[in-house]
Amino acid sequence: MTTGFSVLLPVYAGDSAPFLRRAFASATVEQELRPSEVVIVQDGPVPAALSRALEELAASDVCDVRVVRIEHNGGLARALDVGLGQCRHEIVARADADDISLPRRFAVQVPLVAGGLDLVGSALVEFGDDEDVTGETRVLPTTSDAIARYARFADPFNHPTVVYRRSAVERAGGYEPLHLMEDYLLFARMIASGAAVANVAEPLVKYRTGAGSYSRRGGLTLLRSEVALQRRLRADGFTTRTQLARNLVVRGGYRLLPVAVRRWGYRALLLARLRRRAVGSPA
Repeated sequence: MTTGFSVLLPVYAGDSAPFLRRAFASATVEQELRPSEVVIVQDGPVPAALSRALEELAASDVCDVRVVRIEHNGGLARALDVGLGQCRHEIVARADADDISLPRRFAVQVPLVAGGLDLVGSALVEFGDDEDVTGETRVLPTTSDAIARYARFADPFNHPTVVYRRSAVERAGGYEPLHLMEDYLLFARMIASGAAVANVAEPLVKYRTGAGSYSRRGGLTLLRSEVALQRRLRADGFTTRTQLARNLVVRGGYRLLPVAVRRWGYRALLLARLRRRAVGSPA
């Protein structure tokens, strides 16, 4: 396999230097298929420890590693758009600064994109303090039709797992600022523009969950993002009026639930998905 590809990895002040080093190693030296380059986007000023880690990684000889620095923190959407513009390869794999890519990840996903798909995600498995102690597994629909149906209600891809064609992202308009939902909006627009998409049912990424992971899924800020997203999907013709109303009630209401109830509901949803897959029903 000789297809060159880039890894796009954003970093900001809230990230951890040890987690970044672990994420970088998992996406490079531990991979069965190694990337040609890693583009790390430093989104605004970072603490001294993180700055030293970035200098170490930039000096790494595992592949071409470039750190692109943005003077002021502009948010994830801008960081990713800037980073995409710096990627030298058509195939780009997303990685986050606190997650772990499993060794088979790129060997599985990159050939699928090289073979004609525009966007390929995968399942992921959650973990807390110890990466060897895993928790819930997020499995999403795998076929293009099932992904398109699912996208009318929820994000059909686990963002830290995706590998895509840079040209397909650009054709859909790239990332737009929308707090914690810039990926969902992009993926919906890619599907609407005719992108060839798929998910791999195998978990290929370990996703780090922290104490605030469930609290970040709710609150008034995220509710405003939810409403803006749903209005945008309807204005673009991606959803119907009925779907808009359903999504505002169900998804919007979820954002206002207490954290404990939100955690229970999220885990119940994951369990329901796994049960449907076990009996062969659509996810």
